[in-house]
Amino acid sequence: MENTSLIIMVGGASSRMKRSLKQRDDQVMDHIPHKSLIPVGKNGRPFLYYLVQNAADAGYTKLYLITSPENSAFQNLKDQRGFPDGMEVFLAIQSVPEGRSKPLGTADALQQCLDQYPELKEGTFTVCNGDNLYSVGALQDLRDDRKAPHALISYGSSGFDYTEERIAKFAVMDISADGFLQQIVEKPNVEDVPKYKDASGQLRVSMNIFSFSGKEIYPYLKNCPIDAVRDEKELPKAVAVLVEEEPRSVLCIPRSEHIPDLTDANDIQLFKNLE
Repeated sequence: MENTSLIIMVGGASSRMKRSLKQRDDQVMDHIPHKSLIPVGKNGRPFLYYLVQNAADAGYTKLYLITSPENSAFQNLKDQRGFPDGMEVFLAIQSVPEGRSKPLGTADALQQCLDQYPELKEGTFTVCNGDNLYSVGALQDLRDDRKAPHALISYGSSGFDYTEERIAKFAVMDISADGFLQQIVEKPNVEDVPKYKDASGQLRVSMNIFSFSGKEIYPYLKNCPIDAVRDEKELPKAVAVLVEEEPRSVLCIPRSEHIPDLTDANDIQLFKNLE
């Protein structure tokens, strides 16, 4: 089971980031379609560059970016060889279904990517968000051989440098004693949080970094129910249905470390020392 393909979701614009920049009278996103392209670090490279560099260091050689149809900025970055050397880059476009005003969600985005690049259905790949700076180690963990068809990183909340209020907005996981995902709970009620702690007292959190067998995840992407509130097909929901129908199919790989991310304007300065 060789996994050398990484899919990064960079399709949607961030309303929260745009609002926080506007409050600071910062126009950086006026001409940037996604926050993963915000320049950071000492050399002003796009945030995405550093995530892809970590992926290259972890042994990935193929990069698939899921973008919106208005993806000229990503196409330009590809044409100008703005990614680390040794990475083959492909663009997948998430189109908006007829009759809708917005995309159908992250499960739909991944399904459209697999439809556009059928070779992904024949192997194993990793998929993650474009606004989190996942570590080389986490990306390597999802390339390792495993007995289960799917896996995800389960982060110990004590490793985060986030407030409890922010952590409470993440998805927590119910994990079996032998390390398999039993349930993902989005934004649990505060009183329910303690029951999801593992044997060591750690709360295990999903940061939306998964590895899937393309062939086996595809039906769950296609048949993912539409969330009644968000009106979208969400990848965590597809995974929830998967583990309900196929127990012991998603291995949880524990890590304890902070995941720097770009949520609002205040986060940009956190990356000022990147080279």
